Amino acid sequence: MPSTAAISTLDAQLATLGQRLRNARLRRNLTMAQVAERADMSRETLTRLESGAGTSLAALSAVLRVLKLDADLDAIARDDALGRKLQDLGLPQRARAPRQRG
Repeated sequence: MPSTAAISTLDAQLATLGQRLRNARLRRNLTMAQVAERADMSRETLTRLESGAGTSLAALSAVLRVLKLDADLDAIARDDALGRKLQDLGLPQRARAPRQRG
């Protein structure tokens, strides 16, 4: 189970992201109803996203597309410097379970 500190950090990050999305929507003079319709979601889902409450990655992606910020999504985890360092150190990698045939 995640620690309380990790949860509060995640909550803060989601709240900040939600505020950024709201600001981007307002800068474009779009209403919540317009963005929700264009993203094919309910206003309630958009409200939850902008407030930092949990929603799906698909909902986030749809709103970013409507706001023309979807190129930002491509930048997430693109440069995995830590992962490459761990790989270079030769740390054991998790093995995949054999495929079940049925």
